[in-house]
Amino acid sequence: MKLLLASSLLFSAVAAAATPWDIDPGHATANFSVRHMMVSDVHGSLGEVKGVVDFDEKDITKSKVEATIDVAGISTKNQKRDDHLRSPDFLEAAKFPAITFKSTKIEKGSGDALTVTGDLTIHGTTKSVTLKTTLSAEVANPFSKAITRGAVATTAISREAFGLVWNMPLANGVLVGDEIKIELEFELIKRAPKPATK
Repeated sequence: MKLLLASSLLFSAVAAAATPWDIDPGHATANFSVRHMMVSDVHGSLGEVKGVVDFDEKDITKSKVEATIDVAGISTKNQKRDDHLRSPDFLEAAKFPAITFKSTKIEKGSGDALTVTGDLTIHGTTKSVTLKTTLSAEVANPFSKAITRGAVATTAISREAFGLVWNMPLANGVLVGDEIKIELEFELIKRAPKPATK
């Protein structure tokens, strides 16, 4: 009984140390670029970004990140290309409507830099990726008064590693490069504490 009570108190203390911050979908973008015909880069963005960061106020390396990105909203400003990217040749948006990320490790660098490692799932395939991340200091939104932070995270992945293997051979290489550069930029809003129950 004492052991159960001690475990319960420990869990409560850990939970209390983590503060949830919600990704603001209205101020969040998931951008990418990939080589086209080996001569230029195509730039685009994915759809709505949602998620939550559980900040450990005492030790940020113990924080947790979970995010979901809508696939159907992909846009490269070319309808024909966007439809192809949503098709079974690439992302199969109807079958795999979301890209997800769940952190497994966070390391603190110098200044406001963080290294966030986690499981990225695209097209039904999950791989471990590392994002170079910067996190801003807290500010108060002048309109909503909500406590807000900004974050930018970048990484590069192999699309073929996630099963996105469609391509066309060219005299100088291939139509679509394998490396996809990704940049996530978003604002986080500190969740208001629940009112105490009487």
